[in-house]
Order: sequence, then structure tokens, then C-alpha cells
Amino acid sequence: MAKLSGKTAIVTGASSGIGAAICRHLAEEGANVVLAARRKEKLDALTEEIHNKGKGKAFAVVTDVSVLSEVEKLAEKTKEVFGDIDILVNNAGLVRSSRIRDEDVTEWEKMIDVNVKGVLYGIQAVLPDMINRSSGHIINTASVSGYEVTKTSTVYSATKFAVRAISQGMEKELARTGVRVTNISPGMVETERNSKSLESYDRKPLQTGDIARAVVYAVTQPDYVNVNEITVRPV
Repeated sequence: MAKLSGKTAIVTGASSGIGAAICRHLAEEGANVVLAARRKEKLDALTEEIHNKGKGKAFAVVTDVSVLSEVEKLAEKTKEVFGDIDILVNNAGLVRSSRIRDEDVTEWEKMIDVNVKGVLYGIQAVLPDMINRSSGHIINTASVSGYEVTKTSTVYSATKFAVRAISQGMEKELARTGVRVTNISPGMVETERNSKSLESYDRKPLQTGDIARAVVYAVTQPDYVNVNEITVRPV
């Protein structure tokens, strides 16, 4: 029997890369998956792909996670279609110009809106119901850049440090509530977004499925097990 049969998961940033891989792997385990992102065509294609495999069901909701009302509508639509929300994967993220000396305030604001506010909005939309049911699992996708800052990653790293701080605070706030929290920090992953960065990379990068399997590992543990932190790096 599939490990997540009957469970419902929301995945943000689901249209490509890590998010799409997470959707596929959760569906393979029998979960009903709600795909959230801004690119409708890609969401629709992935929804059809999941449906055709005949395991978990899928439903797409075009969502900008930096807009609170859209995230709230995402949660409401999920409950209308599938019922209770068991898993939230806060995966949407932006990487933009990050050096302080570049003074690129607009790009910084975009990262803060998606990488930090988007995570908080997702949590706010699902957490009250999870607490009332004494059950639920929130996955926050951070980054190894939330541990290490380079001379070109200052602002991006700050947003991922924030995601780790949010995760750690939630672990303490939600102790004994039945709601679990996992922070996942990937290293370099091969995606369409960072293809240029990989040109000078001297190791085999991670694949999106490597991160998706980490998510499945965390959410398929027994109810009394809370996997708080997973860091996944290339060898």
C-alpha cells in the first residue's frame, strides 16, 4: 500500500525543478497533490502527467506566494477539492542579485517577498487547522546558503537564514501539538534556473529527485518521529 494514500499535500514552486519532482514523488506514494506556482501551462502539464500515472491525484492552482490573499485561496481551494491539508511544502523560492554593493533593492524585495513572506503566508494558511486536528507536517525548503554566505549571496543567504530560523522557532512553538516541522537545505541542484552556475561547478550536482526523496523520507516517518533538519549536499 502506498505510504501516503489518502493524504493531501500542497507544494509551492511546483511548476518545475525541485517542486515538480516533489509533486511526482508524493503522488507516487499515493498522496493527493495540489500544485501551486505562477506558470499555468507547466502546472497543467504536470497535473496531467500525475493523473496519467494513476496513483495520487493532482490539482493545480495558479498562485503567487508573495500575495497573502492568493495563498489563502490556495488553502481554501485545496480543502474544497480534497478536504484536510496534511502536508505543506513551502518550496517556492527566488535567486536574484544578492550583493549589497549592487544596491539592487527591487531584486532584494522580490527575494524577501517570495523566500520569507511566502513561507510565512503558507504557514499561516494551513497551521490553524493542523493544530485543531493535532496533525500535519510543514516542510520548509531552505538552502546550504542558509549556513554559508559568499561574497555574491548576501541577501539570498539572509532569506534562507530566515527560513531556517522560522523552522527552528516553529519546532519549539509546535512541540506536543502533533504538527511536525522539517527544514530541508539543498546544496547545488541541477535545474533550469541555475544552468549557468553549473558551467563552472566541479562536482556532480544533485538531481531534483534527491531532494524529493528527502521530503518523502520526512513525511513518511511514524507520527511520533519529527525529522527537524535535513541537509543534502553533493559528494
